[in-house]
Amino acid sequence: MCGIAGIIGPGSKENLTSMSIELIHRGPDDHGVYIDEKNSIYFAHRRLSIVDLAGGAQPMQDQEGKIIVIFNGEIYNFLELKKELINRGHNFNSSHSDTEVLIHGYKEWGEDLPTHLNGMFAFAIYDKGNGKVFMARDRFGEKPLYYYYCNGNFAFSSELSSLSKYNKIDICLDDLALQKYFAYGYIPAPLTIYKNCYKLKPGYSAIFDIKNKKFITKSYWNFSIDPDYTLNNEKALIEELDYRLKNAINLRLRSDVPLGIFLSGGIDSSALLAYSVELLGKDSIDTFTIGFDDNSFDESGYAKQIADFFGVKNHHKILNFEKMKELCPSILNRLDEPIADPSVLPTFFLSEFARQHVTVALGGDGGDELFAGYDPFNALKIAQLYSALIPQIIHKKIRSLAEFLPLSQKNMSFEFKVKRALMGLSYEQKLWNPTWLAPTNEEQLIHLFNKPIQMEEVYSEAIEAWVNSPKLDPIDKTMEFFTKFYLPGSVLAKVDKASMMNSLEVRAVFLDNDLAEFCMKLPNHYKFRNGTKKYLLKKLLDRKLPQNILQRKKKGFGVPLSKWLMDFPSHVPSPNISQINYKAAENLWNQHRQKKKDNRMFMWTWLVLDNFLKP
Repeated sequence: MCGIAGIIGPGSKENLTSMSIELIHRGPDDHGVYIDEKNSIYFAHRRLSIVDLAGGAQPMQDQEGKIIVIFNGEIYNFLELKKELINRGHNFNSSHSDTEVLIHGYKEWGEDLPTHLNGMFAFAIYDKGNGKVFMARDRFGEKPLYYYYCNGNFAFSSELSSLSKYNKIDICLDDLALQKYFAYGYIPAPLTIYKNCYKLKPGYSAIFDIKNKKFITKSYWNFSIDPDYTLNNEKALIEELDYRLKNAINLRLRSDVPLGIFLSGGIDSSALLAYSVELLGKDSIDTFTIGFDDNSFDESGYAKQIADFFGVKNHHKILNFEKMKELCPSILNRLDEPIADPSVLPTFFLSEFARQHVTVALGGDGGDELFAGYDPFNALKIAQLYSALIPQIIHKKIRSLAEFLPLSQKNMSFEFKVKRALMGLSYEQKLWNPTWLAPTNEEQLIHLFNKPIQMEEVYSEAIEAWVNSPKLDPIDKTMEFFTKFYLPGSVLAKVDKASMMNSLEVRAVFLDNDLAEFCMKLPNHYKFRNGTKKYLLKKLLDRKLPQNILQRKKKGFGVPLSKWLMDFPSHVPSPNISQINYKAAENLWNQHRQKKKDNRMFMWTWLVLDNFLKP
């Protein structure tokens, strides 16, 4: 796990150094540079040593000095790939470096290299002989890769803050990206908050032609659900899932440094623990849990139960929400890109806590997306019936009446869910998912930006994905939405940034290649059946976990936002953004503080942006 940065074209060692310094927290163990001034290539690398501690230094070159690589992430199947490459005649210098596998893999497979990799990664390879730089990002976007491309000038980095140090960049907010941020709560790739700065999309590779200064991106893999309805032997499917999940965990247990598990007491993290104990034994496993001093948010009792059930050590820490609120601005100020997921705070503290003991942690991210674990899956059938029976004129009256429901500060309260559902049902099905999760509604966006808002433009990614899957039913389309947008744009970005602030590597087991492709073929009645989410996964775990763990409701990793924002901060933050109507923002802020409306998600989105823009 590391940080990478580079310049192709006009640059200098000094400029590269300033970009690299911004990445120290990602790679505190070592650093290195490669500079080819003749061809204007500048590569920098910051290393967090995980595998091959002695021999994995970067930038790494082949023996002829023709292929140079910088790499952020982990290739979990590197031992299998190394064996295959040796059989094909390749000679390795290191004992077990996954970075060197990239060099020989590129020599063998060229631009098809990413299709052979099972891991999380963002890398750049300088192909000196062919005069190009080849880049790629992992399938789901666990590892970030930002780039700047304008007037032939090109730079890239693991973080936007590092990229912004490139001296050719004129920092300027992108209007459409800003609207998307307030519409989604994150900015979907390829856009970023800055003009001419982009994120390489998950599952994409790219080539920069050094001579012609042309940059081309292409998809090498796409998450696309294609159900195989011949899969009808439930017992066989459970065994297949058992094999794939166990193998995914086994690959991610490879490490030359201490490794642990994030344990919430939910289904996904409990599954990781169950299999890890099978593979390593209970004495080799440490688990890490954050609890809260508010019972409506605290899950730590379940985590302790499951840790005791398997007889493993559970490092447990209770967080005081007032202390978390006090430290909130300093954490948000370090957030590399505005992401309005409040769970970034407990994720940061969990990562900070775990890093005191381990360098690597397994996490359960991806399980909800692949196995239909979110609340909207429960709402779809009712929403379809409601939409078919209730005319919009009556819907508007129902939505108005819902505003009289008493406000609640509890986590995922009934009132909060009802208002969210009704907001989404004001639109066509293709907009349900993004509007259900949206921090602001259409009316608020119009007032906030003081101009008409085109919902088709703001939610263009979600609409395109929905329309381009005409054969799928709403459950599958909803899974595609969560996996293609919410997962990389919010969940994985949050985990990456919160963990890397603490120099901790987090591995998402459920995003294993083979496991994900199994889920893509699995008909959705094995994921969501008669109101039961994660159906097949629960069937598998029925023989491994206590029943109360399997049956308990999903709570999420939340903080008491509504309560906090009644008095925090004591004034309306004022980011200097010319595109935004400050008076409209102030009105939304005051509505919440006066308990007239629940605008918690807008206020948090605004607060994150304010802290991001502070120097």
